Amino acid sequence: MKREIREWLLTVEEFEEFYAQTVARLTGQLYVMLGDLHEAQDVVQEAFVRGWSRRRQLDRSGQPEAWIRTVAWRLAVSRWRRLRRSADAWRRSGAPPHVEGPGPAQVALVGALRELPAQQRRTLTLHYLCDLSVEQITSETGLSASTVKTHLSRGRKALAGRLHDPHIEEAPGV
Repeated sequence: MKREIREWLLTVEEFEEFYAQTVARLTGQLYVMLGDLHEAQDVVQEAFVRGWSRRRQLDRSGQPEAWIRTVAWRLAVSRWRRLRRSADAWRRSGAPPHVEGPGPAQVALVGALRELPAQQRRTLTLHYLCDLSVEQITSETGLSASTVKTHLSRGRKALAGRLHDPHIEEAPGV
């Protein structure tokens, strides 16, 4: 029997069959252990991923289901420890400073930027937000300098039309 199971885990098809036969049971078991269905699903899936890469020697004792369950449990414990360390670090450093939300102008700008084609939006962001020159943008994006300049020009023009404030009256001739 032990030899059978060890050989059973040698092929892809047989591993898939093992998965199909045990994933629901293992998820249920980990759910009971952890008390969190989503966490149980995550750790069981991760355990199967790890088992997949080790499917030829998954468990030499002939209990691959026990191996998956043990790995899933250890993954859950590792996550708890990581979360606890993170929470401890936040407590030691104090609460993050309060940051005001975006104002109406920022919301309008982001909304207008979303309406632009992706490449224009990227080029404008790199130039104005990241403060990159045209040459730096060409290097980062692989676009030619003339294309970058075209995107900047068209993007500015499109934003100007979208961000025009009708409440502000311009002086005649301006």
